[in-house]
Parts: sequence; structure tokens; C-alpha cells
Amino acid sequence: MTDRVHQQYEAMRDHFRRAADRRGFTLDPAQEAPVERLSRLAGELAHPAWRLRRPPRHLYLWGPVGRGKSWLVDTFLDGLPTPRKRRLHFHDFFRRLHEGVAHHSGARASDGAAVDRAVDELLGDCRILVFDEFHAHDAGDAMLVARLFRTLLERRITLVSTSNYPPAGLMPDPLYHHLFEPTIRLIEERMDVLDVCGTTDFRRSRPAGAHGFALGARLRPGDEASAGLTRPRPEEAGPVTAHHRELPALAVHDDLVWFGFEELCEGRTAVQDYLALAERFPALVLDGVPPLVEASPDGRRRFANLVDVHCDRDVPLILIGADPLAGLADGSTLMRDLDRTASRLALLRQPAPDAVR
Repeated sequence: MTDRVHQQYEAMRDHFRRAADRRGFTLDPAQEAPVERLSRLAGELAHPAWRLRRPPRHLYLWGPVGRGKSWLVDTFLDGLPTPRKRRLHFHDFFRRLHEGVAHHSGARASDGAAVDRAVDELLGDCRILVFDEFHAHDAGDAMLVARLFRTLLERRITLVSTSNYPPAGLMPDPLYHHLFEPTIRLIEERMDVLDVCGTTDFRRSRPAGAHGFALGARLRPGDEASAGLTRPRPEEAGPVTAHHRELPALAVHDDLVWFGFEELCEGRTAVQDYLALAERFPALVLDGVPPLVEASPDGRRRFANLVDVHCDRDVPLILIGADPLAGLADGSTLMRDLDRTASRLALLRQPAPDAVR
């Protein structure tokens, strides 16, 4: 190890320790191996890119929700001296990718040219890319995600991806899993796979109100006043432009938008719509939330995406209705699919358990 590489390695190790001290915690044992590997990667990136025959090995960090994966990669990026670094969340990146591919639709999609051009525009001369919260559930997007990963891994960049799933757990629907198996093999061959499976859920231990999303709430019908809300009047209803469509809102104000569950989660909406709403409105109210066991599979997936977008964008989300997780047995397949959603919902203010109506 050269002096320059060793210095950057030691600097990154110290950076992680100081960052943990500022947050008031010590590194979980499950975080030690990723910290070591990310520190070695920082040292490898100290070499000028032109001196390397190939970029350093890619990394894939996976583990249950709340184990600090995003903190690890955010701290890593913050400590890297190079300006040629990018962090992109899966939802946001995929929305931009869709738009870029559509813009280049004249290119031959069969050979991936449209994807390549869209990625070029998104990444520029990036040398290190963090791709946070990667997952693959939508069979319709499976081939585009597969092409995206091939494109990223073939370039002279180093990809660091986080996920709640091991590579083999991506695209869990057995009807479509085979479509993603070539991508899973590519990840396992080209990326170092590290698990972050400690016992501490840092999201659940985070103080209430620590960020914007946690300013939201889960309310029973009739409890709106406790959150400073007044139920919409019929004349307040109207269409709201989201991504490339209009959605029927129950109320539209400068400080929030109010939707029904049926319209926003059981209708033909997509992540791009939720991102557009989160960018436009300081808060969103979702009314008529049922137990998710009673929702359609698409409705559950859209609800989970809505929660993800608001948590990742730090925008308050106020849910009115039943407990979304009621009737979900611990350890069930459905509960495992909603594990990240359950962890994020725990951040929201909830009704007192002894309140009776």
C-alpha cells in the first residue's frame, strides 16, 4: 500500500469514527466490515483514474431496514476528497432514467443505446456512484433495470449500491424472478457483496421529530384536529398535475395536498407522480387508508413507494384511517415485503393505544 493510499484509508477510518461520535453512537459490529471495505475503497480511489487499468471493485451493501446502510455510504461520500462523486436514490434515478430514455427513443432500444445516452447525461464524468435503496419489484421495469446495471458495471466508474435485499432476493415474485437472474449473477460476479445485518434498528431509535418526515402522523378518522387539520369541503376538490397526468385531489392548499387512498394508491399512479407531488407540496395527507391486507397487491406496492418517497425526500406524510399493518403476521411473506415500510411508519406520530372511540 503506497503512502497516499494508506493516508486516505486512515483518513476515512477516522472520518467514520468522528461521524459516529457526532451522532452519539459507536459503530455496530455489523458495520465494522463495511467501514473497513469502504475505507479501503477510499484508499484505492486516491490513485489517479488514468493510472488504473480498471476501476476498483464495485460494492453491494444489503441488510434489513434501519441498520445504517445509507448512513455508511453518505458518510463515505462526505469523506471523499474527489468532486467526481454522485449519490442517487433509486426512485429518483429511475425517474430521470425513464425521462432520458423517452427523450432518446429514436435510438435503437434493443441495443441499449437509449439507456447508454441517458446514463451519460445523468452521470457525466462521475468516478464513484452511490446508488441508494436499490430494489426490483416491478416486472415491467425488470429489463430496463437489467440494462442499467450492465451499463453501470461496464463503465470506468465504481458503483456502491445499498439494498434491503441480498442479490438473490431481488425481483422476489416467482412469476418474474427468472427475468432478473442474469442481473443477479452479474451483481454477484462483479460486486463485493457485504451484509449489514446487525440487531439495532437505528430508525426506530431515532428521536421523534428528528427530521421532516417524522413530523407527519397516523390518525384515526375524527382525529384530524389534533394535527391541525380540517377535513376538506366538497368545493376544495380539484385536479392536481403530477408527473404527466392529473390526479383528483380532495383539497389543494399552499402547505399541503389531500388525497384519498383509492385515487392515489389504487389508481394508475407511479413513483414519478409521488416524486412530483413531494417536490411541489410541503406535506401530503392520505385519507381512507385501509389495512394493507385488504388492499390490492398494486395498491400495497404503491403505498410502500409513497412512504419511501416521502421518507427519502424528508416530506411530512399524514395518514388517516386504519392501521396499515393491522392483520399482518410477523414473519409472513407479506410482512417481509413491507418490512421497510413498517420501519418508516414507526417514525410517524401514532394514536395513543388506549384511546377509545
